[in-house]
Amino acid sequence: MKVVCVGGGPAGLCLALLLKRQDPAHDVTVHERDPEGSTYGWGVTYWRGLLDRLGEHDPVLAREIEAHSVRWSEGVAHVRDLTTRHHGDEGFGIGRHRLLDLLAARARGLGVRLEYGSEVTRPPAGADLVVAADGVHSALRARRADHFGTETSAGRNPFIWLGTTRVFDAFTFAFTETAHGWIWAYGYGYGGGHSTCVVECSPETLTGLGLDRADPGESLALLEELFARVLDGHPLIARPGASWQRFRTLTNRTWRDGDLVLLGDAAHTTHYSIGAGTTLAVEDALCLAGALRAHTALPEALAAYERRRRAELLSAQSAARYSARWYENLPRYIELPPHRMFALLGQRHSPLLPYVPPRLYYGLDRAAGRMEPLRRFKRWLGPRAARALHARATARHR
Repeated sequence: MKVVCVGGGPAGLCLALLLKRQDPAHDVTVHERDPEGSTYGWGVTYWRGLLDRLGEHDPVLAREIEAHSVRWSEGVAHVRDLTTRHHGDEGFGIGRHRLLDLLAARARGLGVRLEYGSEVTRPPAGADLVVAADGVHSALRARRADHFGTETSAGRNPFIWLGTTRVFDAFTFAFTETAHGWIWAYGYGYGGGHSTCVVECSPETLTGLGLDRADPGESLALLEELFARVLDGHPLIARPGASWQRFRTLTNRTWRDGDLVLLGDAAHTTHYSIGAGTTLAVEDALCLAGALRAHTALPEALAAYERRRRAELLSAQSAARYSARWYENLPRYIELPPHRMFALLGQRHSPLLPYVPPRLYYGLDRAAGRMEPLRRFKRWLGPRAARALHARATARHR
């Protein structure tokens, strides 16, 4: 089978090397519009589950990625001048450039052709399968936008993606109160003496602080002042062209059109606050490679891939929506004692949380953690029941 992958990100490279491992006779080429080594971005996150799944298909690659990653097992939150630290699941960070280098080297070693500086804007002739892994602004998808039914919706809060030489020893949250509202940062190490630092705030805070009209140097200086405690004297760093933006959630009515199929961010996006973008892209590749192995007919393989991944994505997409909503409603939670606020930060994916007073939810969650019947009740209780519970609780406290 002749396969052309358009886009040399994690999704396209991972699919290419998996297909060559499955059958060395496959003719697989990856086209990446940017020059080799010119990748953008800082670090990406993933969890142990991704390594385990990747290891089932390519143990050599999984070991390489783990060896070049940093890890943490704690989260820390700084709220005003208070700090709270919780133990959690093992997480990993790796530089995006390092990850792409590892994927590209593995793909080359398996016989995949990598064409850098090669922009493909229309499906090439002669391929049995064309994979659009060219990101959220996919040129291939845009040519058939009506067929795919592409829709995007913008979130409320502006954010900016930065780096810092402060190496965080845990997944770090920092919440700073200003005269114009709260502004916060997420930080995590990824190697090479650097950490990713994503800064977010409400639109009102952005304009009140003047960050919407400040030049890049002024913006970094102000942010360094606001987060001086957590940065501990280290600078913030911006890539050329970095700017404040609002996250755009992208969906498609269908992911396939004949011999063209969407992969990764070209097919779907989920809010950055759940840290799952790279994981979901790699899982797309694992699923598509498996479907192509299991089904000899291409239409059946692509249909099976889309059906399975849509079902698997439901929980992540739901978590992303509620996570974004939690931050958009930060004032609802920020006045809790820091350890309680941090506990509800960890529960921000819950569909129940928006409908229950935060203090009541915290008590319910603590009780459910100790009692299995309450734990089952909490899982069962959906948004409709939560609204009823909220109404009763509000009436009792009047």
